[in-house]
Amino acid sequence: MDIPILTLRGLPVMMDADLARLYGVLTKRLNEQVKRNTDRFPEDFAFRLTAEEKQQVVANCDHLANLKFAKSLPWAFTEHGALMAANVLNSTEAVKMSVFIVRAFVKQREVLLTNATILKRLAEIDQSLLVHDHVLCDIYQKLLPLLQPPPTPPKRRIGFID
Repeated sequence: MDIPILTLRGLPVMMDADLARLYGVLTKRLNEQVKRNTDRFPEDFAFRLTAEEKQQVVANCDHLANLKFAKSLPWAFTEHGALMAANVLNSTEAVKMSVFIVRAFVKQREVLLTNATILKRLAEIDQSLLVHDHVLCDIYQKLLPLLQPPPTPPKRRIGFID
């Protein structure tokens, strides 16, 4: 099963509809449990999307097209919020899927770390090329006078010189 993890407000999140589907419950049931346990879902665990964010999600995610007609704004759950949702739902399916979700977030973190390592190495190579470029430019400037034709000696005047 493919887990769609989106980036909203700079955080990797899962939408309530996706999380409910993974946990085998209705989205309405998941949101009821979030409402009943608000103290377990601080802003860094779960947050409601703004109308603009909802439009963006609907436009970019085909599988969430039905959110376009939803009356209420959907919830987005971070990694910790997804785990907390499994705890409040307390079903066998939710427990199994919470392990699955943790692994998905860990895999995403590994991919991002790999990308960061690659970008760091590219920056190092770029700096190395800049140093070499500077050295080559310096060598060229020193060789340039040697590449010029030798100056011609002044012509001797013919005749007597006073």
